[in-house]
Parts: sequence; structure tokens; C-alpha cells
Amino acid sequence: MYEYEDALKRKGYKVIGGCDEAGRGPLAGPLVVACVVLDDNNPIEGLNDSKKLSAKKRLMLYQEIKAKAVAYKIVEYNAQTVDEYNVYQASKRGMIEAASHIEGLEFLLTDAMPIQYERFESLSVIKGDQKSASIAAASILAKVTRDAYMDALQHKYPGYGFEKHKGYPTKAHMEALDALGVCAEHRKSFAPVKARLAIQTTLDI
Repeated sequence: MYEYEDALKRKGYKVIGGCDEAGRGPLAGPLVVACVVLDDNNPIEGLNDSKKLSAKKRLMLYQEIKAKAVAYKIVEYNAQTVDEYNVYQASKRGMIEAASHIEGLEFLLTDAMPIQYERFESLSVIKGDQKSASIAAASILAKVTRDAYMDALQHKYPGYGFEKHKGYPTKAHMEALDALGVCAEHRKSFAPVKARLAIQTTLDI
């Protein structure tokens, strides 16, 4: 998991960050992006793609990353921002914003997202959250942050089941959309939401 970081250090880079996002696919909720610089002298065991870890393990690592990392930054873009930029561009903007908050960052490793920015060099790594410890750490911070946000939505928008499906287009989510309509947390540019919003508008008229 440190192959990329070690290779960059041998080339002379000292401040190396990993960046990943959570929430590109859901129909509702924020897009969350994190950037992490790990500490060589304070290793963290068990880092991996956040989706391959249990919720309990993710939370433990989330707390350990925050305690041991040299630096980290978490950025959240709400549904309206995702609609404004489209989810791909919002992901790219979020990574640049998160990385820009890391003082002295020299090199950024991203999970399959090409980045061009004048302040640091970067490399897009396919399945980076399974190959780079820094990207894996960022994926954990992003996912735990987003999952907590979606869990809290069950109180504001009861009946949608956000705490279960986290906004992803599951059958239960589609049924809730049909029964309850589109709420403020839904991404109105996403096709299933757009289609139901059109029906709502027609009915309102």
C-alpha cells in the first residue's frame, strides 16, 4: 500500500497527499472529498479501500487517521453544487480544494481522477484506494463523513431510508421517491430524480 508513496520519496518528494471522494453515484446527499498526508513515523495498520472495510473498522481507522496524519482536509459539496458543476467536475474541484488546504503539498495521488494544478504535481491511480495508503486513508475519511451525514438525514427526512441506502439508487430509495417525492437533498440533474421531479411539477400544475 506504500509503493507509490515510497517511489515518490525516493525521487525527493517529502509532502505527499492522497485524495479520494465518497458519493459520486448516489441520487441524494453531498459529495465528500478528503485529502490526507500520512506520517512515516506513525504508521496506520489496515488501510484499504473504504468499501472493503466494515463500518466498525472504518470508524476506528477514521479516528486513527485524524489522530496520526500529518495533515488532512475534508470538503463537502451539497446536492445543489453537484447539480451546478456535474458530479465529475465537482469531484475534481473538491480534490483541488482539499489538496490546496494542505500546506507545502508537493505531490498528490488521486483515485482515478486526473488533476492539473500549478501548486503541486499529481498522478491518477486506477483503483488507487486499493494501491495507495494515502488514497485509502482519504477514502475512509470521506466515506465515514458522508455516511454520518446520511444517517442524520433520517430525522430531517423520515421515510426515505437515507440511513440505510445512503442515497444510492436502491429499490427502496426508488419506492420512497415515488411515494414521498423529491426532497432538497436530491440531485435534480440525475436522471431518476429528474424524471420524478417532472412528474411532481406536472401534478402541481
